[in-house]
Amino acid sequence: MEDSNTHSNEAKSTFDPKTIAIIAYLTVIGLVVAFVLNNEKKDEFAAFHIKQSLGLVIISLGLFIIGMIPILGWILSFLGSIFLLYLWIMGLINAINHKSKSVPILGHQFEKWFANI
Repeated sequence: MEDSNTHSNEAKSTFDPKTIAIIAYLTVIGLVVAFVLNNEKKDEFAAFHIKQSLGLVIISLGLFIIGMIPILGWILSFLGSIFLLYLWIMGLINAINHKSKSVPILGHQFEKWFANI
């Protein structure tokens, strides 16, 4: 007879770090889900991409606030959003290709800001 505790520990679903990293880039809800999935068994690759995605979300919130300023804010927000889309695509591609490569320009700063994650 086998111990039932053995089965309950094995029944917990474990996600591939690459999958968690990709989920982190899929909306803010995906970022929260990735953070929760990576919380129990901290994987360095998944945590790296969670940090990158969190940085992109914070920058997007900043652009949203800047966008509330008439004319100049709208222009800066529009141009920043295009740049942010580029950064998001690069981060997602790196996660898909299983690379721990920072997003251009801001990625190293995100690593410093969120070193505790």
